[in-house]
Amino acid sequence: MIRSKFHPTRDAAIAVGAVLLFAWLAQMTSSSAIPGFDTAGRAAVHAYAHPNLTLAMKAASVVGSGWVLWPAGAMIVAALALAGRVRDGALFALAVVGANLVDEAVKMFFHRTRPEPWFGYPLPRTYSFPSGHAFVSFCFFLCLAEILIRDEWPKAHKLAIWFAAVLCTFTIGLSRVYLGVHYPTDVLAGYAAAIMWTTLIRAAHHVWQGQEGRAVVR
Repeated sequence: MIRSKFHPTRDAAIAVGAVLLFAWLAQMTSSSAIPGFDTAGRAAVHAYAHPNLTLAMKAASVVGSGWVLWPAGAMIVAALALAGRVRDGALFALAVVGANLVDEAVKMFFHRTRPEPWFGYPLPRTYSFPSGHAFVSFCFFLCLAEILIRDEWPKAHKLAIWFAAVLCTFTIGLSRVYLGVHYPTDVLAGYAAAIMWTTLIRAAHHVWQGQEGRAVVR
């Protein structure tokens, strides 16, 4: 469960790494010229273009959109509430809804124009940096994995859930580069921002739990 997973030293180190990565990517994309990393990354991904793969990537992109994640998230929160896990449901909702709001705010700050899409895919109206699909799907699937996994499960079962969550998140991020609506740096920045956001939530919840515990002792 989310409340049992916070490890201050480890999570702080991961968060610092994510901040540095995001800052580096933001600096790289701050100039008007497209970074060579993005040009090479787009070309490398596009080299694998195939009609069947295009269909799969379009499907993955839909899965990572609000059309799927919002209804699915609402059902997950409702199921958690019915199971008596209201706090887990609230944390999950905060992680996902907050990620969407933070992403929109950051997009407005950087104002990065999107690249030209491929395969006739419609160009979204929002800005490019960071990728909202990468940001929100990371928070959705990784937080869901933390909620689902039980401490008493066999290690193989835990690894299977984590693998599925990471695979979903990676595929959705890759689909945005494959379809041409994001640069690779946008997707990486989305993942970095998601790590920062989820770590902030975990830290705040850890502090809140500690304050509740002290209040009970008194």
